Amino acid sequence: MIETILTRDLGTPPPAVITDYITLQIDGQRVTVPAGTSVMRAAALADINIPKLCATDSLEPFGSCRLCLVEIDARRGYPASCTTPAEEGMVVRTQSPKLQQLRKGVMELYISDHPLDCLTCPANGNCELQDMAGVTGLREVRYGYEGENHLKLKKDESNPYFTFDSSKCIVCNRCVRACEETQGTFALTISGRGFESRVSAGQNEAFMESECVSCGACVEACPTATLTEKSVIWLGQAEHSVTTTCAYCGVGCSLNAEMKGNEVVRMVPAKDGKANEGHACVKGRFAWGYATHKDRITKPMIRAKITDPWREVSWDEALDYAASEFRRIQAKHGRDAIGGIVSSRCTNEEGYLVQKLVRAAFGNNNVDTCARVCHSPTGYGLKQTLGESAGTQSFKSIEHTDVVLVIGANPTDGHPVFGSRMKRRLRQGARLIVIDPRRIDLIKSPHVRADYHLQLRPGTNVAVLSALAHVIVTEGLLAEEFIAERCEDRAFLQWRDFVAQPANSPEETESVTGVPAAQLRAAARLYATGGNAAIYYGLGVTEHAQGSTAVMAIANLAMATGNVGREGVGVNPLRGQNNVQGSCDIGSFPHELPGYRHVSDSTVRGLFEQAWGVTLQDEPGLRIPNMFEAALDGSFMGLYCQGEDIVQSDPNTQHVTAALSAMECIVVQDIFLNETAKYAHVLLPGSSFLEKDGTFTNAERRISRVRKVMPPRAGLADWEVTMALSNRLGYPMNYTHPSEIMDEIARLTPTFTGVSYKRLDELGSIQWPCNDAAPEGTPTMHVDTFVRGKGRFIITQYVATSEKVTRKYPLILTTGRILSQYNVGAQTRRTENVQWHAEDRLEIHPHDAQERGIRDDDWVGIQSRAGETVLRALVTERMQPGVVYTTFHFPESGANVITTENSDWATNCPEYKVTAVQVMPVQQPSEWQREYQRFNTAQLELADPAAAVAEVRA
Repeated sequence: MIETILTRDLGTPPPAVITDYITLQIDGQRVTVPAGTSVMRAAALADINIPKLCATDSLEPFGSCRLCLVEIDARRGYPASCTTPAEEGMVVRTQSPKLQQLRKGVMELYISDHPLDCLTCPANGNCELQDMAGVTGLREVRYGYEGENHLKLKKDESNPYFTFDSSKCIVCNRCVRACEETQGTFALTISGRGFESRVSAGQNEAFMESECVSCGACVEACPTATLTEKSVIWLGQAEHSVTTTCAYCGVGCSLNAEMKGNEVVRMVPAKDGKANEGHACVKGRFAWGYATHKDRITKPMIRAKITDPWREVSWDEALDYAASEFRRIQAKHGRDAIGGIVSSRCTNEEGYLVQKLVRAAFGNNNVDTCARVCHSPTGYGLKQTLGESAGTQSFKSIEHTDVVLVIGANPTDGHPVFGSRMKRRLRQGARLIVIDPRRIDLIKSPHVRADYHLQLRPGTNVAVLSALAHVIVTEGLLAEEFIAERCEDRAFLQWRDFVAQPANSPEETESVTGVPAAQLRAAARLYATGGNAAIYYGLGVTEHAQGSTAVMAIANLAMATGNVGREGVGVNPLRGQNNVQGSCDIGSFPHELPGYRHVSDSTVRGLFEQAWGVTLQDEPGLRIPNMFEAALDGSFMGLYCQGEDIVQSDPNTQHVTAALSAMECIVVQDIFLNETAKYAHVLLPGSSFLEKDGTFTNAERRISRVRKVMPPRAGLADWEVTMALSNRLGYPMNYTHPSEIMDEIARLTPTFTGVSYKRLDELGSIQWPCNDAAPEGTPTMHVDTFVRGKGRFIITQYVATSEKVTRKYPLILTTGRILSQYNVGAQTRRTENVQWHAEDRLEIHPHDAQERGIRDDDWVGIQSRAGETVLRALVTERMQPGVVYTTFHFPESGANVITTENSDWATNCPEYKVTAVQVMPVQQPSEWQREYQRFNTAQLELADPAAAVAEVRA
């Protein structure tokens, strides 16, 4: 276990740019610091601590508390050290009788309007006000409490995760500044003047009624007990801290799990976390209670049929039964009749073992991952054009970006910590282009406004991207020198001639895309000429019939304008789940071994055969959709599914459940009885990220350590379960720690050669490739040359989806996520996050709602060619007429009952973003929902009759 060394707060941030150094004298000590460093920070770097309350190195200096006063030779008065820049030759004194008197007087005023309940205060032991009272030598308060004070102000307990006790507020402004500078929400303000100045959410609203997004930045910034986590109030201050990595989205925030024994007291974002730099969101900061939720599966269970009751058994019996069933199926139906699914929520090491189990113990290549249904087009498209199946930059790179192009992504909801970083850059002056059918928050929010919102029709990404390229080519905006030096000449010329065709002009495509030609032309010019331009994209690009084509079109745009290979530019896929990048890296696709090397390559295959001691198949195995089809055909009869809920997350739910019902043995390994587990025959308890060691790889290729802070509730971590199953199948695995698995990955995968737990502990994290050429990793890809050598332009002909609107299905449904919930909701639905989003809603434009007689909160039926479900309506102008939108976080919503089996031509990534539907008012649930309720109740009863009764009553 690695104990976190809390980073000392130096009072003010470092200079943004270091151009020179200066030397000054502080308390007789010579100190050399970068020009632009504050006196306070210069002193702290010399281990001279100046008292402070309003200052912290995560925020810009403010200078309000007056505790950090110093004396400076040849300067009148007592300047605040936090707002005073250090100068060459400056002579500073931080201690003197007069300074002591001034500071003590300031502290006396603070304490005169502050409760003296330190012994019972939740911040006792972790309170800066308490510390400063000691530092300044405050021993008495002369002013008493007889006059005006704020001691009887009521607490705001509305937020489920933290309390706001205004009686303890010293109005230092740190929380307000954190909300502005770190989060960019501007939800907090100082109301009133003088003595009546108080911090308030919104216009003196409760936190839950304000624009607060519960990121926790204000709680972290507060130097008193004004803003305190309710978990700290209940449990007390933590005893020790362990640094780990968040298990939610692809940002991969570094968090300090502050512990009492094996119990988490709170999660605090790590200041030195490279992906998040001391920030977090409501999920990572607060929504970790699912790990100890009463619904956790902690005992292995088996049953012969899904209509049988579950029977709790020992680990040995469960694993023996699973292995015997897999052997029986292969003996009956052939070696290729079983397969596995790798989880993007589990660690790299666990995913690696699952794909190794399938290839070495099952003896086939029938392994796939949830990236199939999200970012598989990213892997294909970027590999074809740039040569590597991953994004090109680090998150920090956006600090150098002049033009941000966001397409098919909603960073403030899906990747909120990076969304805050993006908004910070936009507030500094970067320009913004958003390509999205829906009006996302980035288009207009406090101090951020998009220059252009290209509100396209769903399914027309490729046409819009080709039109942007048309403008760049025909108006002479190409980066000719970059292209000549870095890209394949013949491929470029063919692409240039293609996009220059009149059919690709904004004027010709306007009738298809719905984007006004003038607006598109202006956006293209801004992207090509506005300086460093970076593209950020998400599932709104990949989850289409032309997902791979769109990714290649994005890469074409970046190459055509020379926006690859340096800070502030690039092609940046925003990966959805915490380890979806890692699950792809470690060989979870049926056609690729770790490191994206094809199974048909005999040299690569030979390397793994020698290391693993088996003969490997040279043909790709089944993708997830192929597994379903083969199950219905009777040729795929067994599945090992670790940590994925394919019933809720994959398209056309009824098709998925029919395929699972046709299988003879499904082994699910998960922490909850999820929707897929209800079709399983063996249920193996999984372990949460708090119960395991390993690594995650985020969207910027950053490999970060996951560290165990509590023992696995079921006794085994996921990697140990996979290893035990493999041993029972006759293929020995004998690792003693996940570090040994990473060592094997590094030995066999060129991009991971330099990765080890020791190196990760030294550096904090590593962005692959990490090898002899880049021993500390690679923040920016394709700097001097593309991984494939020369960049390859690819023609991206727009082909309309086969999913058409008709008189029967006149609207287009598209899907996405919301800030407070995560993916299929298995984790977040078991936390207080349901207070923000307790159900999936259907967003519909007022015109479409009025046409159908639909009002806000009405129940509406959504019918597609695949099925029908019922949701409540949210009438909103976020939508454009003709387009509706929903999330998929709640299984009873049946969002994927109505999505079709249309998929990307290259990768089979489902076309979640384009489903033709009709929407009408209804009075009762759909037939599917009624059947789901019956099946769900029956399955809960088969697992735990008492719990099923409680669920029904709830």
